[in-house]
Amino acid sequence: MSIVVVGSVAFDSLETPAGKREQALGGSANYFSICANFFTDVRLCAVVGDDFPASHTAWLGSKGIDTSGLIQKPGKTFHWKGRYGTDLNEAQTLGTDLNVFADFDPILPAHYANAETVFLANIDPDLQRKVLTQVKAPKLVGMDSMNLWINIKRDSLIQTLNMVDVLFLNETESRMLSGEHNIVKAAKAIQRLSKKPLTVVVKRGEYGALLFQPEQPVVFMPAFAIEDVFDPTGAGDTFAGGCMGTLDRHISAGGTLDDATWRRAMLTGTVMASFVVEAFSFDRMQILTPGEVKARAHELQRMTTVDGAITFKA
Repeated sequence: MSIVVVGSVAFDSLETPAGKREQALGGSANYFSICANFFTDVRLCAVVGDDFPASHTAWLGSKGIDTSGLIQKPGKTFHWKGRYGTDLNEAQTLGTDLNVFADFDPILPAHYANAETVFLANIDPDLQRKVLTQVKAPKLVGMDSMNLWINIKRDSLIQTLNMVDVLFLNETESRMLSGEHNIVKAAKAIQRLSKKPLTVVVKRGEYGALLFQPEQPVVFMPAFAIEDVFDPTGAGDTFAGGCMGTLDRHISAGGTLDDATWRRAMLTGTVMASFVVEAFSFDRMQILTPGEVKARAHELQRMTTVDGAITFKA
């Protein structure tokens, strides 16, 4: 029972309608790890600069996350600057300082090689494939990507796509990759890009998420209704962490990835994402308890379940 995740650990400086935060802990692999760690063991691979506080690494370790693959290099840590307006589904990037992340060369520690599940967070698709050559026989591989790689490394991205089982993209990225505006058509077009059966998860922010499995009905999971959203940064990575953590725990117990399991994974990811947006950075996740997660999952199930059949007049 373990997931290897490879991606970014970063500092975020951001502004939202709820306020500002400078040099907050962030990064795709970070958000994924903290969430997935609620459900399974996580092994993190990323790079940070010598400005990265030891207290941050210690905090990850205190959560039980294996940081053997978190490498510290001379220089500064990846730093993203952004702003959210009233549309919290889209961030305006004000600055991206890759710093040591620009030369990231993911080399997995030897004991990472036997992981049953791998998640390739948003990095260069060439590097994503390099990671997969270092893992022996994973039972499940997931990946994320972004508009940059779709624009400048589409062929490489599709090569990686042929090596994974599940792809997470947002609506805009799905349309860009597929050339289709309708999300259902977009997901089906993306599935045809792969030579192996591919599950596509389309993240839609406050409008929930759609699951497209090969030869299965489409599954829609609405977002949990939150009254106060402080910071949507990392919500998509947190969602993926909940999904993949749930799936890894299931397959490690000998289960198969049937429709019911995928639905439960989607619900878990949705619930976890609903917590991370309630505060800046990891403020909410630091105090989150399994009891709170379970209670909100039950509430989301109640919200989305309709008993009884539709009746018509005689």
